[in-house]
Amino acid sequence: MNGHDDDAALSHIAGAIAEPARTKMLCALMDGHARTSTEMAVIAEVSASTASAHLARLKEDGLITVRNQGRHRYYSLAGPQVAQAIEGLMVISQNSAKAFVPNTPSRLQFARTCYDHMAGTLAVQLHDHFVAAGWLVGDGTYQLSASGESVMIELGLDVATLRAQRRHFACSCLDWSMRRPHLAGALGAALLQNVISREWMTQDLDSRALGLTPQGRKALMSRFGIHT
Repeated sequence: MNGHDDDAALSHIAGAIAEPARTKMLCALMDGHARTSTEMAVIAEVSASTASAHLARLKEDGLITVRNQGRHRYYSLAGPQVAQAIEGLMVISQNSAKAFVPNTPSRLQFARTCYDHMAGTLAVQLHDHFVAAGWLVGDGTYQLSASGESVMIELGLDVATLRAQRRHFACSCLDWSMRRPHLAGALGAALLQNVISREWMTQDLDSRALGLTPQGRKALMSRFGIHT
């Protein structure tokens, strides 16, 4: 692609995201759950036929994928790179010229999903602790130190398999409610699934919110020294 083609492609994708109904659809899919066109119509507050047209545009532009299951078609974000782009736009959309005061609902601000990894205050705290402890090494794109790898393996993460995935192993993602990075990539996704499987956290079925259990609160304190 030459420069003109790049500009045109970017403008086209930006136009797909910018339409308010499509923006609502994309933001709704940020929790990592797949949804039907009927559910998406309700979320976007449009008719079924209009929702279908919007979903077709998003699919054509590579922002969402669709999976057929029985009589239903389920729509999901096309991948973590789309979620990170939307998260970044959420940051930009807030007026950075003003003193930043988070206005995200408290549950979402504390902990929520960002597609397949954790976001919010708790996620930022974990990211900062991993970096300060020397477990994550790098500047935005991370590798695990020997001690960091030992910690993750002790938690039950298959680090070798995560490294072999066709995506970033570990990288920062700018948190839109905190304006600071949290952990994304294969490692971030595996960490979220790990804390859910350990019942340290619970995931809402109808929102991005994550809940911290009493067991999880104790584990975060004893393992990482994080007070919540």
